[in-house]
Amino acid sequence: MAMTDLAKFGTEEAMPLSAIAERQQISLAYLEQIFQRLRRADLVESVRGRSGGYRLMRPATDITIAQILIAVEEETRMTRCHEESPGCLGEKRCLTHSLWHALGGHIAAFLANVSLQETLDGIPSSKLARGISSSVQVAAE
Repeated sequence: MAMTDLAKFGTEEAMPLSAIAERQQISLAYLEQIFQRLRRADLVESVRGRSGGYRLMRPATDITIAQILIAVEEETRMTRCHEESPGCLGEKRCLTHSLWHALGGHIAAFLANVSLQETLDGIPSSKLARGISSSVQVAAE
């Protein structure tokens, strides 16, 4: 949300985090932590001084949602187990592990294919999942 806000309202001048925090109703302290990570990942740059704040390091068309999530260390994992652990339930994998693991892969691929600008403009229908609503309707009948 904060990166989308920065892409929308940020200009050549830096945007103060306090403005983003107010518009998005996000804690300023939390945003400060997040933007440190985004800066280390070269997604934003900080500007010091009276009119300081942050701005995008490159155009919003060149930043993917996956890059943002990786920078802030947010996972798209759908299972409760970690890849290095033997299983979800002690030494065993849960019965639905493969399902959720595959879904996590689809989500990660989708987010790697959606730019920050597309999030602002609306994700093109060519990138949206097709057939989900018709499949759900058929199953319900």
